[in-house]
Order: sequence, then C-alpha cells, then structure tokens
Amino acid sequence: MAQLKVAQPGYDASAFLAAIVESSDDAIISKSLQGIITTWNLSAQRLFGYSADEAVGRPITILIPEDRLDEEPAILARINAGERVDHFETVRRRKDGTLIDISLTISPIRASDGTIIGASKIARDISERKRAAEHQDMLLREMHHRVKNLFAITGSIITLAARTAQTPGELADGMKNRLIALSHAHQLTLPSFSGGEYPSERSTTFFNLLSNLLSPFEDKDAGRWHLHGEDPHISAECVTSLALLFHEYATNAVKYGALSVADGRLDVTLTSGPDCFEIVWLESNAKTTTAGQTRTAGFGTTLENMLVRTLNAQVSRNWQPQGLLIRLTLPRNAFLLPS
Repeated sequence: MAQLKVAQPGYDASAFLAAIVESSDDAIISKSLQGIITTWNLSAQRLFGYSADEAVGRPITILIPEDRLDEEPAILARINAGERVDHFETVRRRKDGTLIDISLTISPIRASDGTIIGASKIARDISERKRAAEHQDMLLREMHHRVKNLFAITGSIITLAARTAQTPGELADGMKNRLIALSHAHQLTLPSFSGGEYPSERSTTFFNLLSNLLSPFEDKDAGRWHLHGEDPHISAECVTSLALLFHEYATNAVKYGALSVADGRLDVTLTSGPDCFEIVWLESNAKTTTAGQTRTAGFGTTLENMLVRTLNAQVSRNWQPQGLLIRLTLPRNAFLLPS
C-alpha cells in the first residue's frame, strides 16, 4: 500500500495529514464498516451542525433522510467490495432537520495489510449550484415559451397586415415597425445578467414601456406627450400584447392624430381602482380625418379584441372634436404586478 510521504524531514506524517483534513473546506468524515462515525472534521460541523463530540460514535444514518436510508447499505456493499463512489449527488439532513444537497465521494480505508476497515467520505455542499441550475432551467423554459409566443404573434401580424396593406412597400413598412415594437417589449423583460450569481427575471413598468414606444415618434422635452397617474409593473406575459396595442395607437397618432400636427398633444393617464386599472389615451388639438378613423378601426381594433379575449379587458374609443379618446380597462389581478 502506498505510504504518505512528507517533503520536509522531521514532520509527523499522521499529524500533517490530520491538519490537512481539519483545514479542508469540504466535510471529511470516516466511518466503520458498521456505519458508525469515527472521525469528523470542522467543515463537517459547519455543514451538518453537529460538533465532533456529538457525531463521533453515532451511526451515519443521523444524516440520512428516511426516504434515502436505502442508499447506505448499497454504499457499504460497494466499499466492502473495494470500490470507490465518486461524486454521488444526494440529499442529507442537518442537525436542525433542514435538508441539504451534497456531492459525496466515498473511498475504502485499508489497514496496513490491505484489509478494508472503514470508509472515508468527502461531502461538498452543492445547494447553490443546484439552485442556480434550477433557476437557469426555469429561465430557459420561460424564454422558450416567449419565443413560441413571439412566432405566433408575428404570424398573426403578417396575416392581418396582408389583409389591409395596399402595396408591398406598405406591408414591409408596417411589418418592420411592428416587429420593432415587439423587440422593444422583449428587451424590457429580458433576464438581467448584471450582478448576482445567476440571471434574474425582470419586469417593466407601464410608463417605461410607453416611453420606449413613444420616444421614436417625439421628443418628450418638446411637451408633445405626457404620462400621468400610477406606474405599476407589467407581467412579462402581457407586455408584448400591450406593446403592440400602444404601438398601433402611437402610429395612428403620428399619421392621423395629435402627433401629426405641430400643436397636437397626447396625454396618457393610468388610474387604479379596487379591481381594475383604467388607461386613458387622450389626443388633443388633433385633426380628425375619415382615414384616421378607418385605420384605427382596422389592425388596432383586432389587437384590442385579442387583448379583451385574453385579459377580460374592456376597450372603448370615442372620436371627440379635439381628437381620439380611448379607455382601456384591465382587471388588476389579470397581469399587473404590485408596484
């Protein structure tokens, strides 16, 4: 059997090895072939909560949850056969009863004549790694869901746009602008990778969404559009639909409404009630045209109807002398997160 060699003469090999074990960041435990704990280092105390005095002499099963007790006989059988168990991921129980994910490496301990007399266990806490992997898996599932939805929405947009576009150029321009709106919405809710140990889910507020959608059309400093009222967060599931809907409203305002004239003004107000949020889109000093009314009753109305069906919303539009008034009422618990 190989012997431990120490580079510097005069060192006690056993004491040197014991110091390495005691200073290890990993929990290192030895046990007899009967499963009785024989040694217990400081990291084992930190990991499992038992001191060496509390653990040594007790069965290793004090660390094993009831539903995993069948693992120990299988491990001891492999040790008796002279086998090593590498990186066995399992769950163990702390002194306070909480469960912890660990990775175990278990090796036979041999006497000087080669006889197997026990086993050594190296246990490493993998809880954080498991949480990060689960979180990443959740984000991947969420991104998969979003990508499928984006393709479905894009297909619907193409179908609707093809019905109303008069020329290929008009179809291309409309599709490009609507896809840009989708991109804005997607960027606002992408997982954040800045800071922290793993990415986290993000949400955006209603005003942040509108600012991103309206900024290409008008400089806010010029005072053409204004946002009022509460600014709640929007769930990622609904931000895409709202982005498309308000992009359509903004496009119509630029082409036919308040943002198409020099002195036009747009006010968007969000107020909350016990069961719902009301969003008011009010255009002032706008030119009211038949073309504008016809266009607003097309693609935008289809999106509004989709939103109504999905979120149990209510939408009303009223062409006033000064411009378009839209009221959108949405249930509070349908998609808006607490601000």
